[in-house]
Amino acid sequence: MDASTSTKARIELLRGLLDVLEQENVFDCTGTEPILRFVHPKQLEEQLPIELTEEPASKEEIDTAIRQTIRYSVKTFSPHFHNQLYAGVDEYGLVGSWLTDVLNTSQYTYEVAPVFTLMERQMMEKCLELVGYPPMPEGDGILCPGGSVSNMYGMVMARYKAVPEVKTKGLAGLPPLACFTSEAGHYSISKGAHWLGLGTDQVYKVKCDELGRMRPDELKAGVAEARRRGQLPFFVNATCGTTVLGSFDPLPEIAAVCREENLWLHVDACLGGTLLLSERYRDRLRGIELSNSVAWNPHKMLGVPLQCSLFLVKGKKALHEVNCAGARYLFQQDKHYDVSWDTGDKSMQCGRKVDGYKFWLMWKARGTKGLCESVERAMHAAEYFFGRIEHREGYRLVLPRYEGCNVCFWYVPPSMRGETETQDWWNKLYEITAKVKERMMLEGSLMVGYSPLSHANLGNFFRMVVTCQPPPTEASMDYVLEKIEQLAADL
Repeated sequence: MDASTSTKARIELLRGLLDVLEQENVFDCTGTEPILRFVHPKQLEEQLPIELTEEPASKEEIDTAIRQTIRYSVKTFSPHFHNQLYAGVDEYGLVGSWLTDVLNTSQYTYEVAPVFTLMERQMMEKCLELVGYPPMPEGDGILCPGGSVSNMYGMVMARYKAVPEVKTKGLAGLPPLACFTSEAGHYSISKGAHWLGLGTDQVYKVKCDELGRMRPDELKAGVAEARRRGQLPFFVNATCGTTVLGSFDPLPEIAAVCREENLWLHVDACLGGTLLLSERYRDRLRGIELSNSVAWNPHKMLGVPLQCSLFLVKGKKALHEVNCAGARYLFQQDKHYDVSWDTGDKSMQCGRKVDGYKFWLMWKARGTKGLCESVERAMHAAEYFFGRIEHREGYRLVLPRYEGCNVCFWYVPPSMRGETETQDWWNKLYEITAKVKERMMLEGSLMVGYSPLSHANLGNFFRMVVTCQPPPTEASMDYVLEKIEQLAADL
């Protein structure tokens, strides 16, 4: 096959994919298409042509495989998908994602990624400004493969500040390093403690108040306890938008404890960081500018295609100082251009996917104004949903007020109302929550997640997530209530 034939075949393949996407209604946002066609794993394995063979598949077999992939996958574009902290994607972000895959660029040097390097720098500068951090080089940032890794970057930076010799000498001879996060914080802090050799026993889970927020007095007590045990406190993880409840920790008060105790303050704003784009809602992250580092996932609420996770940090060229390895075969210092534009040596990775461009293109197309409008539309829908539950028979709110894009609640079917609420009654309600979720998936009409909250001794409740894509409406919120009531009517 000559080069012109190969190019034509690629274009035809991509055009064919667009045709299939249209025929299979992948981008349908009306809610008339099922979210999924659920099949149990063993049955699906038998139905799909997943076996890899010695001989190449035919064009017809590939077409079938693509269509079946679409048909049996979850349609996150549906307005009735509220299952995860992400949902559909912005169309400009999607174009940006496709373009980065077409160009197949690795973003470690300006040499191989000149345009993407400039765009990532511009995006980082805007994000540093959003958070209230100084511009580069006094502030810094990197895109990471997910929020868990972004949080781990914060732990690495904090450890280096506390004991710089750890980079060359390791942990041997040091006292155990203690870190702190709320009992509602993300499990990535414990995973980070394991991967970094700190040990999960050195992670202190700080108690929360009735709204799921870290208590500063309990943090202070935990730091004192760690010191009494001969440990070296070095890192505090505060959360803006906890995974289950969507709670926002009180950052100014936590920052005051960190200043007094000389601790690094990292903010996991992977979910809640999107509210920084709205003047109306950004006050929920008041005090974020007092932190040392921040993680934010625009691929969550905002709708940038997975994955897009930022790590932002204060300090002049801080990431390079901590992470550089000086690999001269890749980061030569005698190149013909300004090598300060090469970003690879400040990253934990070598090859790094161009995740920033899809966010840059989306931001360029929408403007900060458009992104703000998208956030405020989603927050209005979530607040509307919260208000409907407050005044609708059969619903119980887990939290008495609303902060983020998660609304947590129980639905009590008519047969259980008016009964004495014993522990058996609650256990039955927890089982019904799981049963309603099962019916949602089998019917393919709705997806709302459910979760227990172990530290508060609560069993299963619904966690309804509202995101910017596809743009939610009051009608799509009402649909959730009506469908849950329908699915639970005979329970």
